[in-house]
Amino acid sequence: MIKTIPLNKLIPSPRNVRRSTDEQADLQLKADIAARGLLQNLVVAPAKKPRGAFTVEAGGRRLHALKALVDDGKIEAGHEVSCLVIGGGAVAQEASLAENFHRLAMNPADECLAFGQLIEQGADVEGVARRFGLTVRFVEGRLRLASLAPVVFDALGAGEITLDVAKAYAATPDQERQAFVFEQVSRSYMAQHPDSIRRMMTQATVSASDRRARFVGEEDYVATGGRIERDLFSNEDDARWLDIALLERLATEKLEALAAETAASSGFAFVRPTLESWAGYEVTRGLQRVQLERPPLTDEESAEVEALEAETEELIGRLEDEETGEEAREAAEARVREIGARIEAITDKPPVIPDELKPRIGTFLLLDAKGEPRLDTAYYVEPSAESEESHDPGATDAGADAEEAPVVVATPPIRQPSLSQALADELAIQRRDILAVHVAADPALALDLATFLMIDREAGYSSEKSGSSLLALPPSEPVFGFKTPDAAATRAREDAAETLDRSWTAGETRAARFDAFRALPDQPRAAWLGYAVARTLEASLNLPGGRTCPFHDHLGRLLGIDVAKWWRPTGANFFDRVPKSMTLAALEEIGGSAFAYGYSKAKKAELSETAERVFAGKITPADVKKRALAWVPEPMRFSPAPERPAAADDDTPPWEEAAPDSTQPLEEAEPEREGEAREADGGESFERLDEAA
Repeated sequence: MIKTIPLNKLIPSPRNVRRSTDEQADLQLKADIAARGLLQNLVVAPAKKPRGAFTVEAGGRRLHALKALVDDGKIEAGHEVSCLVIGGGAVAQEASLAENFHRLAMNPADECLAFGQLIEQGADVEGVARRFGLTVRFVEGRLRLASLAPVVFDALGAGEITLDVAKAYAATPDQERQAFVFEQVSRSYMAQHPDSIRRMMTQATVSASDRRARFVGEEDYVATGGRIERDLFSNEDDARWLDIALLERLATEKLEALAAETAASSGFAFVRPTLESWAGYEVTRGLQRVQLERPPLTDEESAEVEALEAETEELIGRLEDEETGEEAREAAEARVREIGARIEAITDKPPVIPDELKPRIGTFLLLDAKGEPRLDTAYYVEPSAESEESHDPGATDAGADAEEAPVVVATPPIRQPSLSQALADELAIQRRDILAVHVAADPALALDLATFLMIDREAGYSSEKSGSSLLALPPSEPVFGFKTPDAAATRAREDAAETLDRSWTAGETRAARFDAFRALPDQPRAAWLGYAVARTLEASLNLPGGRTCPFHDHLGRLLGIDVAKWWRPTGANFFDRVPKSMTLAALEEIGGSAFAYGYSKAKKAELSETAERVFAGKITPADVKKRALAWVPEPMRFSPAPERPAAADDDTPPWEEAAPDSTQPLEEAEPEREGEAREADGGESFERLDEAA
């Protein structure tokens, strides 16, 4: 039952489950009770001693606040308090647990709206802060969150982002900028980390030399409300354009209109705009690359290219000469750039496109470094419904691999109607076994066949069956859509893929492509084998309980991989996304505790930026620079081989005695395979099998 009890008759209960509290929150509660009185009754139970007293089972913080108000002289010691009286013992402890356990903290978005309503009703910030026992800065912060872009504020209210993330978006009051950054982060692989978002909100501006700025033009940008910051002592290109979302919108609208005009005038099926300087994975996904022949160079053009290349070699020699003066060096570098641009202009001819093919293909309208729109030299088709139905399970789209060939739709085999299904299946199995015996007897052909079946989808879509279950499909990634176009390993993989000999993909049938593939020299075939096997590797980490793969560690040891030469930690890929303590531990690992302590007082964002420079060797003391440049997080390392107990005799397995040299070029490591010997061996094998049959 509910009854009023004098405050001096209430004592804390030893059964109250709350053992910890927050001093600041207690002060806020005290101020709130002083302003509005006790809004919620206490839950009490009769005490055995002293007589007439009650123990407070739920509401200990409110009891403490009330007694603090007595000490301040705000209320009397006998102040009447509304209480719910319950039984003691286990019932009282359950009541204490239930009230504290089921309490739900107010959503920060709801707090923002509530404070905003109080201000609209005539209250001031200081008054609201005083009535709720809060600081003025706290109330101002909540009011500022209330003015977030709607998409960000809704995400806060729905619990999709944390309060810290919302505060990072509020680093600037520009709602358009907030919405733009929110969209960019939501569509990317990266987590919504406060430090990264704050950096994007406050530091992300665009130089006047940016290709988007040059394309839009300052006049149009300023006319639509764009803001520009200029340094009076710098040149025009050092001006900073502040409203990136507006710039993106203007550039997109202008390029879309230009792309539509180009599509109409060129006769292409589509011309799609992209503000990038190249058509990457995101824009080409779902399209199929069309291979078109480029016109050959004329004799005059070939002679000019040879002369320019010879001049380039001479200039490079001049640059490598230590006695070359600074002015001569700068002039040589400028000339090398001019020659490179000229050679590219000569050799990068647009392909020959038959008029009848134009309505079926399309391309992309790009922006080059100078902000000039240009058509991509690659062309694509949108797979039709027929080609999608006949899509070979191993085929990939243009977004997965940059090089694609035209659609190849083969005529389906005609089934023999005079045979029953059961008989046809039995004959098929026996015919398969005969073929398998011969393939197994020719290891050279079997190796070519295995490589070919793993890579044949490079030629594009095909309904023609391979007659084999052998595939080398890329594994599913743990993070969908994660791309690292600037990473050294990614660039190296792409460069290696571009150098592959794809001449065999021109064959119209799988048989023609296989024959053309077998006709390649040994090294190009071996390169395709390495490419096919390498892209089947799954993501793994040297992390217990994570994506551990001891066999990957073994491969890393065999190949002598130095991860630090391929990957360096930065704010974006590591330090922004780990606790501050982990960054300090990394600094301690390379420089000791005193070295790490020197950075311990820095804020997380500052520490992240500093750590990036330290581990890049830019501000690292000489005595720890070598360790800094060699450091990578433990999960990225290939773990050393486990120690084995010493054996009585030297029984080292032969595969460890003959571990290959990881630095040996692939062409040297490949065994020699003479075509004539291969044919002779295969012929003898087939002859013996046929005689046995």
